[in-house]
Amino acid sequence: MIRVVLLDDEELVRHGIAMILEARDGIEVVAQDADGRNIVELVQKHRPDVVVTDIRMPHVDGLEVTRRVRALPDPPAVVVLTTFGLDEYVYAALEAGAAGFLLKDTPPRDLAQGVEVVARGDAILAPAVTKRMLTAFTSGAGAQQPEARAQLEQLTERELEVALEVSTGAGNAEIARTLHMSESTVKVHISRIISKLALENRTQIAILVHRAGLG
Repeated sequence: MIRVVLLDDEELVRHGIAMILEARDGIEVVAQDADGRNIVELVQKHRPDVVVTDIRMPHVDGLEVTRRVRALPDPPAVVVLTTFGLDEYVYAALEAGAAGFLLKDTPPRDLAQGVEVVARGDAILAPAVTKRMLTAFTSGAGAQQPEARAQLEQLTERELEVALEVSTGAGNAEIARTLHMSESTVKVHISRIISKLALENRTQIAILVHRAGLG
C-alpha cells in the first residue's frame, strides 16, 4: 500500500485529489493539511511513501515543504503540484529534491499513476512539458555550464549515456531498450550517478545535464 500525505490550501481541490488517489487500488491518503506548517510531524507520525504538495500555500509553501521533508532521515518522495505556469518555485523545489511535478489539470488516472511511479523511486517528468521546463530553467545559465560539465566528467561513458537518457524524461524501461541493457542495470547506473554526483534523484540528474548544455 502506497501511503500519501496530501497538502493543498484549497479544501475542495484537496479533497478531490484525495478521492482520485484513494479510488486507485494500492494508494491510501493517510493525512491531509492546508499548508506545510506541520509537515515534519505528519511525516513522522504517518510514515508516508509520498508527499504530494501544492506549490503555493500560505504560511509554508511547497518549496519549504520539500526542504523540510528531504532533510529528514529516510525521507518520502515529494511531488509538487502546480498550474501550467512554470515559475521559479517549481524549479527550486526540484533542486531541493522533489521527485518531480504534476499539473493540476492532470487526468485522474495519470495523477494516480504518477504517485505510483514516484513511490517506485522514479521521477515524474512528463515528456510534453519536461523539455520546456528544463530549457526555461537553464536558459541564461551559461556561467554554470563549465561547472556542470566538470561534474558530469566524473561519470563513466555508460553512466553518461544513462544520464543523457534520464534528461529526456525516459523511464527505466525505455532507457533499457534504447541502451540495450536490463532495467536492473539501468537502476544500478542511476543509483551510482546519484551517489557520485551527490544528487537527490533523477530529476536533479536531468537538471544537471541541461545545465551542462547536453540535454
